[in-house]
Amino acid sequence: MGKRKAPENSENPNHDLCEFLTELANYERNVTKNIYKSNAYRKAAVTLSKLSERVKNGKEAKKLPGIGDKISKKIDEFLETGKLQKLEDIKKDEGNLAINLLTRVSGIGPSKAKELVDSGIKTLEDLKLHQDKLTHHQKLGLKYFEDFEKKIPRMEIKKIEKILKEAINKLDDKYLITICGSYRRGKEESGDIDVLLTHPNFTSSIKESKKKNNQILKSIIQCLEKVKLITDTISLGETKFMGVCKLTTDEKALFRRLDIRLAPYDQYYCAVLYFTGSDLFNKEMRAHALEKKFTLNEYTLRHLTLEGVPGEPEKITSEEDIFKILNYPYKTPEERNE
Repeated sequence: MGKRKAPENSENPNHDLCEFLTELANYERNVTKNIYKSNAYRKAAVTLSKLSERVKNGKEAKKLPGIGDKISKKIDEFLETGKLQKLEDIKKDEGNLAINLLTRVSGIGPSKAKELVDSGIKTLEDLKLHQDKLTHHQKLGLKYFEDFEKKIPRMEIKKIEKILKEAINKLDDKYLITICGSYRRGKEESGDIDVLLTHPNFTSSIKESKKKNNQILKSIIQCLEKVKLITDTISLGETKFMGVCKLTTDEKALFRRLDIRLAPYDQYYCAVLYFTGSDLFNKEMRAHALEKKFTLNEYTLRHLTLEGVPGEPEKITSEEDIFKILNYPYKTPEERNE
């Protein structure tokens, strides 16, 4: 869910190259709205961030996945001159800089940022004076801007996890609760906190029943507000909550983005697999599933008929079941970062 973070592992020997590629990716996404170019720069940055040695030149970089002729030439230019002319020109344009800054506010996308900049709002201070132009989500993004910008240390998420599980289990100890994303993959820092939960009484057949109005998530949020973990709600639907949680350490209050999803009990482990990631690992799993004549998504694993139509969902009682059915070697969450 982190939308503008630099590639993980900032101690890598190609950190400055990753940085300029990420800046170009942000520019293409936020200003020119060229998602294809943005993804290409981001992919190249991720590739370089995983190397254990410094890239010597563009020719060497071109042999790596996701780095073509144009990006290799930019790498050469940067290595030879210590800068990139395209980026220098972008940085001279106040409008570009303002759009990039405003999109760092949670809830503000490229279109909204451009609209704000066109109306003369170019800084966070300007934004604070014109909050009438913002949605509820954007106002909270502005209010907690500095906190949301910081990565969340693993130890902090562990403390939040403990509070969360204790409170929810007091409500009902049959709840299954998993914090997914980079935290589950063993990373030392995360951009936000992604919680997935389920209950044996909440199944896909109940979810689809229009007669029964689901109050499960609402009662959980109220319970977490009571223990003063949740401070603000961005949005609350039947199966998804987006909001802000607070952890007080050494007299200091830290505010973090928190998402909680309620998944049906029979679809829980497909959801755990999906929301753990990484994106690349999910793509590989889905591609492998298709090779084995299955379709896999965040809800179900289904066998494809000869006509290519998905059949009934497979019975899944653990993540391992998914790997076993697909005849795919099991990978621990920590092994899914590639």
